[in-house]
Amino acid sequence: MFFLFSIGVKMNTGRMLRPDRRAVTIGISVFFFTLALPECLVFVMMKYLAMDETLKMALPCIAGSQCISSSLVVACLLAELKLMNTELGRLALSITMFCDVLGIALVAIGMAILDNRTRNLLIPTFELLSALVFVLGVAYVLRPIILWMLNRIEEGKSVKESYIVTIFLFVLLCGFISELVSQHFLLGPLVLGYAVPEGPPLGAALVTKVEIMATGIFYPTYLANSGLKTNIFRIHPRSLWIVGVVVIFSSLVKIGAVMLSASYFDVPLRQAFVLGLILNSKGITELVMFNLFKQSKVLTDQEFALVVISVVLITAVVTPLIRYLYDPSKQYAVTRRSTIQHLKRESELRILACIHNQENVPTFINVLEVSNATEQNPVAVIALVLTELVGRTNPVLVSHRPQDTLDNSSSGHIVKAMRQYEQYNEGYATLQAYTSISSYVTMHDDICRLAFEKRVNLVIMPFHKQWAIDGSIGSVNRPLQSMNINVLEKAPCSVGILIDRGVLGGSVSMLASRYICHVAVIFIGGADDTEALAYGARMARHPSVDLTVARFLLFGEENSKDRKRDSDLLEEYRVANGDNERFVVVEEVVRDGARLSAVIRSMVDCFDLMLVGRHHQDSPLLSGLGEWSECPELGIVGDMLASPDFHCSVSVLVLQQQRIGGKPVSRNQPIDREPLIHDAPEETVRGSWTITVNEHDRK
Repeated sequence: MFFLFSIGVKMNTGRMLRPDRRAVTIGISVFFFTLALPECLVFVMMKYLAMDETLKMALPCIAGSQCISSSLVVACLLAELKLMNTELGRLALSITMFCDVLGIALVAIGMAILDNRTRNLLIPTFELLSALVFVLGVAYVLRPIILWMLNRIEEGKSVKESYIVTIFLFVLLCGFISELVSQHFLLGPLVLGYAVPEGPPLGAALVTKVEIMATGIFYPTYLANSGLKTNIFRIHPRSLWIVGVVVIFSSLVKIGAVMLSASYFDVPLRQAFVLGLILNSKGITELVMFNLFKQSKVLTDQEFALVVISVVLITAVVTPLIRYLYDPSKQYAVTRRSTIQHLKRESELRILACIHNQENVPTFINVLEVSNATEQNPVAVIALVLTELVGRTNPVLVSHRPQDTLDNSSSGHIVKAMRQYEQYNEGYATLQAYTSISSYVTMHDDICRLAFEKRVNLVIMPFHKQWAIDGSIGSVNRPLQSMNINVLEKAPCSVGILIDRGVLGGSVSMLASRYICHVAVIFIGGADDTEALAYGARMARHPSVDLTVARFLLFGEENSKDRKRDSDLLEEYRVANGDNERFVVVEEVVRDGARLSAVIRSMVDCFDLMLVGRHHQDSPLLSGLGEWSECPELGIVGDMLASPDFHCSVSVLVLQQQRIGGKPVSRNQPIDREPLIHDAPEETVRGSWTITVNEHDRK
């Protein structure tokens, strides 16, 4: 009872009752084709094939059960395969939630008919009407009481235990009433769960309380009990192949129905086939239904064993097939350049800022502000608030339109702050705000899909460690670290990880002050350092930014090919910024990694923000430094700067240039066919350039 109640709580009732057009069309097609055609096959087999009387009675129910596609089972499968946030995964969930409504109605009708021992049709009709009255009672009596409880929960406060106990009593009451109206006692708790608003605070609290016992003890016990009741030695070979034909035929019909209806919405053939496999998945819902059939004497030991084996075999076949046929990362594969380095001077810079909590907002806004939004070089910001999925099954991507009223939640405060940035840069910067409510395991799909659809040049991710005011590590979010690694591997553009130390330096929003922001670029060489240099050069055009490019050279390699290439690159940036006194290049010759670390350590207190590439070209400078690396997603230098041993207050942005085919795009660029940078003005003054060393002090 409580397990099914928790399932109902985690479901999005709105999507069940108001599905989109695709979900309705495909769902109806799947449900009725898979119900009608296998039943026709069963009647033909019953007429022309010899079989046991018990099998003859059970076969129509077995065939009818194949039309059920449970959202719970599909959600568990998608979570296991990490497809929950993909377009195909969302479509599968929408279809199965609509099919849940049809399936519950079918089971209710079936239970009323099976319990009717007489030929009087008025009895099952009365029972169905009683069940309908019960559902309406839950919707219009119990749900308002639950909503009243929800409205009395104060912001940021935990749910009162009295509310939890009251709702649990409602669960028992609904189970009892279900039996009174000749339905199974499991129907009531499931319907009540649908009436509870999903997610925090109430839904999440209920799920947390229930799952401790239901998922940890009752659910495994139920599965074990179902296994103990499965006696494979009672199976007759003839019955085995008859049931096997029905199950296989039903699965093929379901796949065909999906592909037929999905083609109307231009779903690719391969994806439609995978969608059919997903909808064929079996699990706990089917086991519950078969146990109900066994209790109603519809299934004997033989038929029960056959259907349980079919559930196991279908799951064993479907899961690896889906994993083999569908790779969600391919939908983000790009062949065009989407980097800051290759952005034309008059083009719009598009940044996807992924914000996890309110404490990071000032530093994120400062990074956006120094990105220099102007009339000639506008900035489009796509703000994505990252919220962990708690107390619900379905991931949600919420779009915050400008006219929408924001609540007082954490995501609401973040979006309000980002709107202030847009208002401050009105005409030069635009904002699109979203909230991703998802599991950390699959949240990268939302990020990559949004970056792909919005043609983003740079994704900025939050670092998984938060600093306390005394400089120590305050909190560590390991799931966030895994998500960052997934984004780095699959993003269709350049990616930055922002190490926010604003709490240590008393970070001041540049929107409210006119202080000079000192920015440094650590340049050792390689595509990622080139991306950091390109971003820094754009920042240098901001009137409140002083940029220092710190280039580190290995002693004794004056004539290497990579050094000449990097020198040509820096020369183009020098020429492009020839009239900008706030663009300074400093060159430091070092012999080993120890000296490199010492020089960087001496620099950190002179700057507000440091840009560094994640990977660097192979160099003896970095030998030995990676042995103590704790955060591989930051690279060697980034990990060094993120270490609490540095005792600094500078924020760091670690950049990785876009990968195409696993390689950074700038390394595939022929030097003799196009310029190394793409944001330089067409006419530049090619005067002499003097390298100066400028020690910055904070103002």
